[in-house]
Amino acid sequence: MKLKVTAVSYLNTKPFLYGIFKSGLAEEIDLQLDIPSECARKLSTGEADMGLVPVAVIPEMQTPHIISDYCIGTEGTVKTVCVFSERPIEELTHLYLDYHSRTSVELVKVLLKKHWRLSPALLPARPGFEDKISGTTGALIIGDRAIGLEGRYPFVYDLGEAWMEYSGLPFVFAAWVSNRQLPEEFIARFNQALQSGIDLIPQLMFLLPSPQPGFDLSKYFTENISYRLDAGKRKALKMFLQSLTQARQPAFEAVGL
Repeated sequence: MKLKVTAVSYLNTKPFLYGIFKSGLAEEIDLQLDIPSECARKLSTGEADMGLVPVAVIPEMQTPHIISDYCIGTEGTVKTVCVFSERPIEELTHLYLDYHSRTSVELVKVLLKKHWRLSPALLPARPGFEDKISGTTGALIIGDRAIGLEGRYPFVYDLGEAWMEYSGLPFVFAAWVSNRQLPEEFIARFNQALQSGIDLIPQLMFLLPSPQPGFDLSKYFTENISYRLDAGKRKALKMFLQSLTQARQPAFEAVGL
C-alpha cells in the first residue's frame, strides 16, 4: 500500500514537489495537495501518513515525527505571511485571521501579545475576507494570495520579519511530519529528493509562470524562503511550540526538539 502524503499547494512548496517528481518518488506515494489547514487535519485524523503541515499541529498529535531535514522556513522577511491594513497596526481595532493556516494564526497571536503588545479583536475569516480590510480593520493573509498586496495597502507587517525582531531567530511555518515511525531508507531517499528539488530551483523558475508582474521568483525561493531545517530553526520551532498552551513536552521529545 502506498504511503499517503499531504502537502501544501503554495508556490513555496514547488521546489519540494519538483524534486519528488523528478526523483521518481511520486510513483511510490499517494500525494495530495491541500491548503495548510487541510494538510494538518488529514495528518491529525490519520487520513494521511505524513505531510508538509503547519507546525502548530505538532502538539496535538499523539506520535509526531519530523522526518526531514527540510521545511518551509524563513530567516527574516518571508513575503507571503503578512498583516495588511490601511492604518498602523497600533491603531487596529479588528484583525481578520486567515483560515488557511493555524501556524500563522498562532504566530500573529504571539506577536500581538509579546512583541507589539496589542489586543485588537480577532475575527475568524471566511472566503472573501481580503476585501474587508478598511479603516481600523486589518487582515492576516498568507500564501500565494498575499503576493502583490503590498502595493494595495499602505501598511504591511511581515510576520517572518516581526518574529526575527522579537526573538532573534528564524521561523518554521511548515515541516514534514509523520504520525508513525517510517523506514530510514525511505527517509533518506525522501531527503535526497527534497534536496534535488532545491538544487534545481534555477531550472524550475523557467517552468513556473510569475504569480505577479514584477515578482522576483529567484529572490523568493532563495532569500525569502529558507528550506533547511537547521539548528537555529529547530530552536525557534521549540520556542514557538512552547508558546502554545496545548504544547506537551512529549511532543517536543518525539520530534527531537
